[in-house]
Amino acid sequence: MPDAASRFSLDTDPAAAGEFDVASLQALAASASIGRGEPTPSKGAARRGPFRPEVWLNARQRHASRLAAHYFRTFDVLAVAAVTLLCASAATPGPLVYADLSTLAPFALGALTVLGLMRSLGRYRFARGQKTALHLASVAAIVAVGALVALTSGWALQGTTAQWAAWLVWSGLVLVSLYALHMGWSDMVRRWRESGALTPNIVLVGATRRAESLIREALKRRDLNVLGIFDDRLARSPEAVEGVPVLGTATDLLAHKMTPYVDRVVLAIDPKAEARVRHLTTQLRTLPNEVTLLVEPNSEAEMRSALDRLAAAPLADVQGPIDHDRRAFNKRLQDLLIGLLALVLLAPVMAVIAAAIRLDSPGPIFFRQRRHGFNHEEIVVWKFRSMKQEAADATASRQVTHDDDRITRIGKFIRKTSLDELPQLLNVITGEMSLVGPRPHAIGMKTGHVESARLVAEYAHRHRIKPGMTGWAAVNGSRGPLHTAQDVRARVRLDIEYVERQSLWLDLWIMAVTVPVLLGDRSAVR
Repeated sequence: MPDAASRFSLDTDPAAAGEFDVASLQALAASASIGRGEPTPSKGAARRGPFRPEVWLNARQRHASRLAAHYFRTFDVLAVAAVTLLCASAATPGPLVYADLSTLAPFALGALTVLGLMRSLGRYRFARGQKTALHLASVAAIVAVGALVALTSGWALQGTTAQWAAWLVWSGLVLVSLYALHMGWSDMVRRWRESGALTPNIVLVGATRRAESLIREALKRRDLNVLGIFDDRLARSPEAVEGVPVLGTATDLLAHKMTPYVDRVVLAIDPKAEARVRHLTTQLRTLPNEVTLLVEPNSEAEMRSALDRLAAAPLADVQGPIDHDRRAFNKRLQDLLIGLLALVLLAPVMAVIAAAIRLDSPGPIFFRQRRHGFNHEEIVVWKFRSMKQEAADATASRQVTHDDDRITRIGKFIRKTSLDELPQLLNVITGEMSLVGPRPHAIGMKTGHVESARLVAEYAHRHRIKPGMTGWAAVNGSRGPLHTAQDVRARVRLDIEYVERQSLWLDLWIMAVTVPVLLGDRSAVR
């Protein structure tokens, strides 16, 4: 374990669309004060805290910004490939497909060298404090190496310098293209940092001397937002630490409305208090947020090092083995490509369903419901209306049963075939949902008379990934309403299994078997 700040070993990963403004944070702080029997702070009081950017972005929105490096690299590959094909075509007398290998190889080797070095040297990370001029100079050096490879390989293969002009033109065009793109990338990253899109948001557990030191240093640096403090010993904690409000106990954090905007939970308590550390980590493991233990720094340098690691928010690294960011990028690309294609192909079907609903019963065509999304985010999920308008149940307080009298005639058909879920393609395209993932549950959904989230300690783990239109649980028999605690446990177990196993090929397999599995199951209540 590092001697300043390190990740505490937990099976958690960090990641309604919208904005969390200062007024919302003030309201949350005020509600915490009321819960503690304290007077409501006046307007503009310090309860708002000193970390107040104009807009708070939730974890999904900030995570999407950090994945931009993968999009940057994709555009670079397309630009270099286009320039390479253009120059190779110009250097070839006839059609490109009939060109000699000795003519094409120098261009191809130069392009592969440039793209490989851009990736391996981390030119897509855009780390904090990186100077644009130095970044562009490194891009120029990489293109120079690519040009040298093209010239050397061309001379070795052809034994002549006849095409040196073409290779030099290729390198010049590649340099201009990459310069234009990376100046744009650098400007985008700069604006994201200014808006707070790349500034990590954390909450502290423990109103301690460690928390005070961390906040004081963070105020100097302004590269880390400390949204609030929670303390399991609330009775002895102050109202605020260095202006950051104490919002409640560690238990309050589990259901707090702030959690969708939190990247990391930091335990600012003495690691020697092993019993307390074990208790808090066990308690907080139900959150989808990453948890870090702050170890007592021995000097200001160690504190700065700890904050450097907490505030480190470069764009996603595109090198090395597949990591969580790259997996998220691949999943998002999959959602966009397949989701857009499905929306176009299924548009006629959706139009017919919309007309049938309009003719079948009075009321709107669509039904909207607030549900849990990634990292406890509240999202609005779209469905075709399958219930009578006067019986609509936005909170799922009463789950559907066989021969439910609230379901319309068309509703019975579209629910049985799951066609009522098709409008969620819009949620997929906007990034609130995925094609495959744990099914989104209505906020406050009850199993019997108890809220489903209270029946299983690991319930929130299913929010570590975006909810999906279909999922591992759905194709393994756990779909539709949850009528018992055992049903909830079975669903959560399958959802967590998917979160841990998620891959492109597993997603494709789940999508492939979804339709036959759903249509072949006549016993499920949907």
